[in-house]
Amino acid sequence: MTASAIGLTVPDFSLPATHGATFTLAAQRGHPVVLYFYPKDSTPGCTVEAQQFRDLHGEFARLGCAIFGISRDSLKSHESFKSKQCLPFELLVDADEMACVMFDVIKMKSMYGKQVRGIERSTFLIDKDGVLRNEWRKVKAEGHAAEVLATLHALT
Repeated sequence: MTASAIGLTVPDFSLPATHGATFTLAAQRGHPVVLYFYPKDSTPGCTVEAQQFRDLHGEFARLGCAIFGISRDSLKSHESFKSKQCLPFELLVDADEMACVMFDVIKMKSMYGKQVRGIERSTFLIDKDGVLRNEWRKVKAEGHAAEVLATLHALT
């Protein structure tokens, strides 16, 4: 998906989720959904982002919005991260990068002076009908969840 995809229906996809569940986007119809892609469990920026979505989860829930975090980490890693951070939402495993490619979040990044291929922190807000309403790319973790919540408020 690219910025030009705003206003279009997001294609259905399925991914393994924490707690032995399977996430399917089509099953989320009827309420808004936040999908946030992050590079790696238990890293500083990813922890801050997850904690802020956790801390605002009740407000998202009051608006009927479900939150899902997505990375290439294993289910075991996700379960540990979710437990350690007391996350009230599921984390999705995209080991084969299917959703990452679909949302165009795999980028070449510089890490310690080396070019590496990884997930660019990005978030997508999908409405109750499955239509992409907003996207954030090159996200800075601090304050991001509040920005997404403000946009959700404006849409509802």
